[in-house]
Amino acid sequence: MFETYILTGLTGIIIGFAVINGVLGGVLALIWGERRLLGRFQQRTGPNRWGPQGILTSTADAVKVMFKEDIVPEEADKYIFNVAPLLLVIPVFIIFSVIPFGISLYAVDINVSALFILAITSISGLSIICAAWASANRIAIFSALRSVAMLISYEIPVGLSLVGILLICESMSVMDIVIYQKIPFILIQPVAAIVFFLGSLAEINRTPFDLTEAESELAAGYQNDYSGMKWGLFYLGEFAAAIAAATVFSTLFLGGPNGPFLPGIFWLTIKVVAVLFFIIWIRASWPRFRIDQVLNLAWKGLFELTLVNIIVTSIAVIIWTDADSNRLIYIGLANWIFAFPFVILIFKMLKTSNYQDTNKESMSYPIGSDTPKFMKEKS
Repeated sequence: MFETYILTGLTGIIIGFAVINGVLGGVLALIWGERRLLGRFQQRTGPNRWGPQGILTSTADAVKVMFKEDIVPEEADKYIFNVAPLLLVIPVFIIFSVIPFGISLYAVDINVSALFILAITSISGLSIICAAWASANRIAIFSALRSVAMLISYEIPVGLSLVGILLICESMSVMDIVIYQKIPFILIQPVAAIVFFLGSLAEINRTPFDLTEAESELAAGYQNDYSGMKWGLFYLGEFAAAIAAATVFSTLFLGGPNGPFLPGIFWLTIKVVAVLFFIIWIRASWPRFRIDQVLNLAWKGLFELTLVNIIVTSIAVIIWTDADSNRLIYIGLANWIFAFPFVILIFKMLKTSNYQDTNKESMSYPIGSDTPKFMKEKS
């Protein structure tokens, strides 16, 4: 019995060490890859000085950040100011503890791991609030307010988007969901996949939802007063969160480690790289949304889509109860026929409402901007 505990503990330590180093290496590769891809999209070279094709640029930047001076504002709450970067980084690594890298390669399998992932991702909003509040900086506070609004708005659709998968699999275990995916759930639950992907982009503050650190409006946002390695931890946390989001999406909707011939970890890596490429492609192609557009998309678009998806999936699961190979096909067809048209309808409605002429006196204006002229004239 004692030997079993020792072996279990050693296995967990080895897997944890491998995951941490894998994510750190993945972050360096992602930073370099994103900069190179953005260069190609924008018809320029990108980083090309350090190493072949600039592959050591991220390493050089990391070393530079380590030796930067760490400045703490005098009015800052020192304890919270120092802890906030860790609150962003640590939860990202915890997410990987429940991700299966193969059918028998995982750190831990808990029966509510899907719910566990949703709970852990909510901590990122707390870290942004702590960083902004501790900085005692007005711009950082505005950034935190946007973060809270987006977190509340997108946590609900993201959570509800998984209900269809849970109804089909009858389990909240990520491992069970992976095993059940004889057909990738992106084909069976297309609406849920769209909602989950867009919600994940919003939660990790990626374009077009990067409102918490919009350079043209809020400078660096909640990171405004951070420097040195503390700023480096925020940077690490953001890119690690992108890898985590791509990994979770690949696991829940693309089959995770499922695939022929190659070991599961290779298939998972290929799928994660493909999702990350799509995220970078979106960044290169789309402008940043306004805050009202972001909130409208969550409450008037994604939330309604999740409800439609739950209704259609529930009816399909009740009709096709036999656990045969055709059950997933029937449920998928039901979703494509009855649920997916709502995606086109709702997005057309949102597009129309965003471009309608608006009364000047009812127009919203960004948080922290000057008072509109019509309010000054009335006062």
